[in-house]
This record gives sequence, structure tokens and C-alpha cells, in this order.
Amino acid sequence: MGAHLPPSSHGAAGGTPTTTAVPTAGDLGGAGSGGQSQEGLQAGLKNRHLSMIAIGGVIGAGLFVGSGAGIAAAGPGILLSYALTGLLVVLVMRMLGEMAAASPTSGSFSAYADRALGRWAGFTIGWLYWFFWSVVLAVEATAAAAILTGWVPAVPQWAWALLVMIVLTGTNLVSVGSFGEFEFWFAGIKVVAIVIFIVVGALAIFGLPPGGAPVGTENLTGHGGFLPHGPGAILSGMLLVVFSFMGSEIVTLAASESPNPVQAVRKAVNSVIWRIALFYIGSIAVIVTLLPWNAKAVEKSPYVAVLESLDIPYAGTVMDVVVLTAVLSCLNSGLYTASRMAFSLGQRGDAPKSFATVNKGGVPAVAIWASVAFGFVATIFSYTSKDTIFQFLLNSSGAVALFVWLVICLSQLRMRRTLERETPERLTVRMWLYPWLTYATIALIVFVIGYMFYNPDGRKQMVLSVVAAVVVLAVGLILDRRRPRTAVADGAGAPGAPGAGAGVTDRA
Repeated sequence: MGAHLPPSSHGAAGGTPTTTAVPTAGDLGGAGSGGQSQEGLQAGLKNRHLSMIAIGGVIGAGLFVGSGAGIAAAGPGILLSYALTGLLVVLVMRMLGEMAAASPTSGSFSAYADRALGRWAGFTIGWLYWFFWSVVLAVEATAAAAILTGWVPAVPQWAWALLVMIVLTGTNLVSVGSFGEFEFWFAGIKVVAIVIFIVVGALAIFGLPPGGAPVGTENLTGHGGFLPHGPGAILSGMLLVVFSFMGSEIVTLAASESPNPVQAVRKAVNSVIWRIALFYIGSIAVIVTLLPWNAKAVEKSPYVAVLESLDIPYAGTVMDVVVLTAVLSCLNSGLYTASRMAFSLGQRGDAPKSFATVNKGGVPAVAIWASVAFGFVATIFSYTSKDTIFQFLLNSSGAVALFVWLVICLSQLRMRRTLERETPERLTVRMWLYPWLTYATIALIVFVIGYMFYNPDGRKQMVLSVVAAVVVLAVGLILDRRRPRTAVADGAGAPGAPGAGAGVTDRA
């Protein structure tokens, strides 16, 4: 097994799917003739779309509604939890950016794992990632429906969930440009809201309107101290916040549908540090500085609690609008991400060939419908079997973020050596202190995984996620053994393809 990618089928509008050569790892993707990427997708994302996807990708709904649980678990020390997790994401994104800038593709880290580690790795992590985002569709649709039902109780909650799923499925089916436009405005609202929140909070901290006297450090060091539950709470906090960072990698998938994917990836990777520092650490710092960490209102809804403490009118309603926007953004990008991963799996022969076809708008319609169908089923379970089947889906996909990050690290270790040897000019983004910082990142991820097994709150989620990973891996190995075996040199005909020369690959 190795790095060679097979031909794929791309649907011609209104006719029989046509076969197009899939770019090898050495190809740079981006817009070709007719405004299409070399994978057959429409290169319809503009620079402003990608910029806002990169910025808004790190701001998930979990930041607004899930941060309260982290603050309750670690107190003001949650800042260290966010800082450590943010550092981990920065390092992983740097590695992913190195590979994506050298070879942009809709399959992103799944395609790189296929080339660097073997087909089993690309198959497993690709399907797990698709599974994760398909479950997220149900989570976000249900969350959006709950907010909308509060505003218009005459409409049943299930009807709202159905409506938002239909609307955002439609935007994804029309064109990648329509997805980008919706995400541009969704992400824009999130960014503006966070920036305003930080500015208002900072003014209050220093005793300027809308606050009163300067707050000082009482809420950071009082009420049991900075670490009221001890240093171990930092790790417990990490378990609660680590998954809210999932989505940072979406820009590396979306870049392949832009005119200049290399520039887009490089810009996104270089800005990830300030994005995490501002939106996550900055906003959480405002919360734990202005209010006692153990206040009931903070655990329930920390952002609303801060605004209400400053007598900001309609704070609850304003935050409901922001949270709804964040939820719709996550649903919109989740459907996009799941479909593009399914498209890539179809290209590589690891999913039905129909997944790799595109409609007249240049989008993978079959892959979108397959993803949203699973999302619809999961949404039904969220109402009919919330504590059984749906809870199982949540737990079995919960640790996928850590698996994805680990695979990115392992792929980068191998691809970097190949790129340095064969096409060093494509290393426009480089991982710092390679390979030592890569090894350190791997060690940190493994440590977090081990702590999840040790921690009672994370054990069930990790066990079920490992079971799901083992099942997917077993299916991949069985399917691979049943394929006709052909000896093709890795990266043949593709100078500089990561994984080239690594041996012989088995492909149908």
C-alpha cells in the first residue's frame, strides 16, 4: 500500500459520468481551465470566502455554549486548558499546512495518510471524519431547532430541524460559491460578536463604561485560587475544550476549490496563532476576570452572564442570535466537509464511485445527499432515542479529533522526508523544529488519549471511539484484500509525490 491514487469518475451534467485522471500528490490543484480544480470540483471559492472560513473555522458553537462546563471544571485555570489545547492545534495545523501547501486536495489529511502511511490509514481516518461531521449535522440541527422553537413555539422543534437541514443542503447543492457566501456571513457575524464582546469586556475590566470600578484580579485569584480544583483540573478542562477546536482544518479542504490554494493554505496556517489567542483565550479571559468562576450563571451561559452583569439590554436575545449563527455555520461547514471527504474517498476507490461525480454546478451532489441522509437519520434518533442510539453516536465519534490530529502528525513525519528529497521547492510552509516538535506533539496527543482512558468522564467516549475506529479499520482491510492487486510504483509519473518510491501499492 502506498501513495498512488486511482482514476476517478466525475459526472457530466445531464449525461454519463466521465473518467478523469486524478492528480497525484505532486500536483498542486487549484483552478484549471473552465474554473475547475484538477479534481473536477468547481473552483468557486473567493479569497474573502477562504479568509472568513479560516477565521470563523475556529469559532464553533461549543465556545458559546460549552465553555461554561470547562470553567466549572477548572476555574480560572481553564485559561491554561485553552492555551495548551490551542498550542496543540497550532502545531497540528502547521503540519497539515505544510502538506496542504505542497499538495492541496479535497481529501486533505485523509489523502495524505493514504499516501504516507498506507491505504488503510486514509480509509480509516477518512470515514471516521465523515462519520464525525455527519453526526455533527444532527447535533447542530437539533440545537438550532431548540433556539428557533423558543422564538416561534407554534412550529414543532422537529420541523425547524428539518427546515434548517433542507435550506443548508440546498445551498451546498447549488454551488461551492453559495456555500462560501453563506459561510462568509455566518462566520462574519461570529467574528464581529466575539470582537465586540472582548472590547466591551476589556473596557469593563479597566473600569471604563459600561463597567464601574476596575475589577482587578479578585476573580482570578479568589474563590479558591487560580486552580481551585488543583493542577489536574487543567487536563480535565482540556478534555472538555479539545473538541471545540475541531473545524480548524476545514480551510485545507476548501482551499482545493479556490483559484490559488497554496496561498490560501499558507495564509490560514500563518494566522492560526492569533485567531486562537484572540477568539478563545481572549474571550475566556474576559469571562473569568469579570465574574467568579463558580457563579451558576457562568456555568449555564458564560457570555450571557457577562453581558447581563454589565446591564447590556437584551443580552440573552443577542447571544441567542449569535449562537444560532454559530450553529448554522457549523451545520453548513459540516455538510460541506463531510461531502468533500466522501468525494475524496470515492476518488480513491474507498467509497462508491458515484461519490466522486459532480453535477453541473461542479459540486459532488451524491456525496452531499449521502452525508445529509445520515445526518437526517441521526437527527431522528436525537428525538426518538436520545439516551440510547443517539448517545452512542455521540460517544463513538467523540474522540475522532484526537485521531485526526495524530494521523496528521504521523503523515507529516514521512511526507516531509520525501518532499525534502524530491521536491523541496514545494515546502513553502515548514513545520518548526522538525522532527522534534512533531515528536513532541505526537507525545502530547498520546498523553491526552491516555488521560481520557484514565479519566472516568472521558473513558466511555474514548472506548467507544476506539471501537468505531477498529471496526472501520477492519472493514478497510477486508475490502482492500478483496481488490485486484496491481503493482504500481508509488508516485509513478508524479515527481515529488509524497510517498513516491516507498515501495509497491495495491490498487484496483
